[in-house]
Amino acid sequence: MSSQQALFSLHGKVALVTGASRGLGRALAIGLAQAGAEVICSSSRPGGSADTEAAITAMGGKAYGLAADLSDPDQVASLAAQAYQLTGRIDVLINNGGTISRFPAAKYPLTEWQKVVDVNLNAAFQLSQLIGQKMLAAGQGKIINIASMLSFQGGITVPAYTASKHAIVGLTKALANEWAASNVQVNAIAPGYFRTDNTQALQDNPERNRDIEKRIPAGQWGEPEQLVGAAVFLATAASDYVNGHVLAVDGGWLAR
Repeated sequence: MSSQQALFSLHGKVALVTGASRGLGRALAIGLAQAGAEVICSSSRPGGSADTEAAITAMGGKAYGLAADLSDPDQVASLAAQAYQLTGRIDVLINNGGTISRFPAAKYPLTEWQKVVDVNLNAAFQLSQLIGQKMLAAGQGKIINIASMLSFQGGITVPAYTASKHAIVGLTKALANEWAASNVQVNAIAPGYFRTDNTQALQDNPERNRDIEKRIPAGQWGEPEQLVGAAVFLATAASDYVNGHVLAVDGGWLAR
């Protein structure tokens, strides 16, 4: 392996990816495995990431499956503990697991608000804290938070999601400020409009779908596999001097 290839290699590393059962999380888990990592695939229900694990195993990689309801702090803590029991180390954490709920702001149920914030923000902080403590002790680690275009904009009928994704960017920068000197890099990826379950309602709305495609300079929705390059960069030695950055992978959306 050349020195340049080594920069983007995850051989000998272990990654934990939440929300790995489908969509962006599935693509990210498989992409890290292709770069050489052993991958712990977390989903919200037992066996939920079995297809992702099978895909990694079929290509000669090593995968493990864990389950946790990210809205439950006790299950989040258990997820971190079980991950270390499986492998003894975590070099890369991708906080991808998330949820969205759509209601007009004036009628937004408080229970839905709490659930979205618990899953999208509180679980990301808790996992980052628990795993970050061990990364700090080891003197190395990579944490990648999945942000959103709604980390920069307001959106419509998704106030909890928007608030949580704005907060993810702030959390990313706050952790980077404290941990960069200890060789733990904390960064975020802000996906644009990708074809996933979370955006299915937008894809199915002809008017909204047309407006979105017209607004994207690339002229089309992103496919989950197109997020992998950014994740591999931020997970490997290639990004050792990148701290507190939010990398937009959006087909040019923010440039408009």
